[in-house]
Amino acid sequence: MNIFVILKRTFDTEEKITITNGKVQEDGAEFIINPYDEYAVEEALVLREAHGGEVTVVTVGEEDAEKQLRTALAMGADKAVLLDREEVEESDPYTTASLLHAYFKEQDFDIILAGNVAVDGGSGQVGPRLAELLDIPQVTTITSLSIDGQTASIVRDVEGDEEKVEAQLPLLVTAQQGLNEPRYPSLPGIMKAKKKPLETLDLDDLDVDEEDVEAKTSVSEVYLPPEKQAGKKLEGEPSEQVKELVSLLRSEAKVI
Repeated sequence: MNIFVILKRTFDTEEKITITNGKVQEDGAEFIINPYDEYAVEEALVLREAHGGEVTVVTVGEEDAEKQLRTALAMGADKAVLLDREEVEESDPYTTASLLHAYFKEQDFDIILAGNVAVDGGSGQVGPRLAELLDIPQVTTITSLSIDGQTASIVRDVEGDEEKVEAQLPLLVTAQQGLNEPRYPSLPGIMKAKKKPLETLDLDDLDVDEEDVEAKTSVSEVYLPPEKQAGKKLEGEPSEQVKELVSLLRSEAKVI
């Protein structure tokens, strides 16, 4: 089975984000594999253990993303590919999906796994966009996956409930929390990862022109959410508290 995982380099979820001149500051920040993509890597390894084959991890980014690819290799992936977008001045989900499509249209794949959403941009667009470009079935927010022959039986999360779906390979799925528990890279895995193949492809290798993948959207403003204000404790009899609460909801919160 030819199994592929698309992943993204994101800020460590423990990082304190700072913004200067409308841009998130990356200097000195720690980066990790997007947590939802870790579920995708783990599920790919589970599929390989059950069905045999090979796991290839792919990312769109720049040279810095090699570290996250090596982490996926240390988890157990067989090969890694970096689609270098350094020549592209501004990128967005359209850019990422277009570059991935240029790569995948030349590949022989049975299943592509991705994270449901990235913890930085949070668009959740790249996986579905790629599936549309490849003209293959897609199932998002999956929490269970099993494959028998060319049929995938899937359970997906639908806002607190479950939906059971069957789809035919080749297929793209996006992983939701609860799908599995990602393994930690072992010391032998880390040592082996240094020798595993990591291929870098630029726009010329993909036969793509910069203007064909330039961003279709632009960011007008970046800002941190407002700090939480201290809560208010209502005093007095219950009837008095109700009156004060209604007054605050009308005058301060302006929700009634």
